[in-house]
Amino acid sequence: MQNWKELYSFADINQRKSVMIEKAPICTKEDLANVLFDKSKRPDEKLTAIIEKINDEYEYWDKVKYKNIPESCTSVQELWTHVKASRITTTVYTWEKYDVTFGLTNQMQRMCHEFDMNFGGSWGSNAVLSHENREQYLISSLMEEAIFSSQMEGAATTRKVAKEMLRKKMAPKDKSQQMIANNYQTIRFIVENKNTPLTPELVFRIHYLMTEKTLENPEDAGRLRTNNNVIVEDGITHEVVHTPPPFQELPEFIKDLCRYFNETNAKVFVHPIIRGIIIHFMIAYMHPFVDGNGRTARALFYWYMLKQGYWLMEYMSVSRVIANSKKSYEKAYQYVESDGMDLGYFIIYNLKVLDKAFKQLKAYIKKKQDEKMLANTFLQLGNINERQAQIIRMFIDNPNEVLTVKDVQAKFLITPTTAKSDLIGLVQRDLLNEISFNKVKKGYIKGEKFDESIKQIKL
Repeated sequence: MQNWKELYSFADINQRKSVMIEKAPICTKEDLANVLFDKSKRPDEKLTAIIEKINDEYEYWDKVKYKNIPESCTSVQELWTHVKASRITTTVYTWEKYDVTFGLTNQMQRMCHEFDMNFGGSWGSNAVLSHENREQYLISSLMEEAIFSSQMEGAATTRKVAKEMLRKKMAPKDKSQQMIANNYQTIRFIVENKNTPLTPELVFRIHYLMTEKTLENPEDAGRLRTNNNVIVEDGITHEVVHTPPPFQELPEFIKDLCRYFNETNAKVFVHPIIRGIIIHFMIAYMHPFVDGNGRTARALFYWYMLKQGYWLMEYMSVSRVIANSKKSYEKAYQYVESDGMDLGYFIIYNLKVLDKAFKQLKAYIKKKQDEKMLANTFLQLGNINERQAQIIRMFIDNPNEVLTVKDVQAKFLITPTTAKSDLIGLVQRDLLNEISFNKVKKGYIKGEKFDESIKQIKL
């Protein structure tokens, strides 16, 4: 038996407890019809404002029930009826075979418009994301995505250890490191194949890359589950909260998934970002694999976004934001099933995730720009390049730093020859000293004239 969080890429049942949610009051067809068609029941200005605010956040009953209601509303249950009725009027039907619906709100449309302007627009073409720094930002973001996506499924390796492993292309030492390495290679595969149509074979390939050498049965990597021994239960009450569809339905689902993924002229237009979020949800909901469904779902969402031209996604760590809001991620799934498969809850959660990831990217880039400007102060020393200036900055921040050619190569994404040339150049200026670890491997530390030279600079 599985805990809800296990299904949706959270830790083991013994490590975490599930969060149950309260069932919402039932809104009868008669009550909804009265609110929709009886003019005397239409909300006044104050009630309308409350409903709009609730829908902007796409709040569930467990929050709505605590709202202060105006005099025109007799109870919070009546307020909930108005909320449900308002969502009915904006319901979008997509992927009808699986009863996928949601209420399209003004807030969803506003956020999608903003993302269109930023994620696929010209935001990164200016100095904010300069061409020479893009590769460095890309590598860093892909590492972050791989690390956090894996950590949500139990990978225990620290970010520092994981990044060192990925930068230096070290062989994974345990299952946790293997999960992160798998995630990283999968994302790189997606970036390289972002314009390729999705096929069942590629879905299986993604899952194989994501789970290679991490499953109890190695043969489960890259293949659909072959039984129905999967139920999702609450960790405290043991109440069954989700039963994935029978495994017999999975081959057809994968075909439908690919059609939905590749579709360009659908009868009902659904904004690409929202469509990508739906893909994310459906993979987790259907649970087509014995393990790795959450990682695969997030990877295919990432792929879909890139395929639709949202190139800035390559530089954003969506999984980091999700990892820092695990309970909300979990509840978003639960709200959907508790409220008649209304995907609005999962959609608004993920739109907020994208917004936060974008803001984090901007903050990260500003930080790196500030660091670069500060490091460039050391260009005053003369006859050194920007990389060497940043190396000097590293020794100021950590006077006991010991660098290798491989460290410099990994940090600046340059060849070993260029990295060694940068270091030797600083050695020749007596800014660094070369030390020997053995007959082959060398290290570099602060030189005799380092502090004296730095004092001469106008910081």
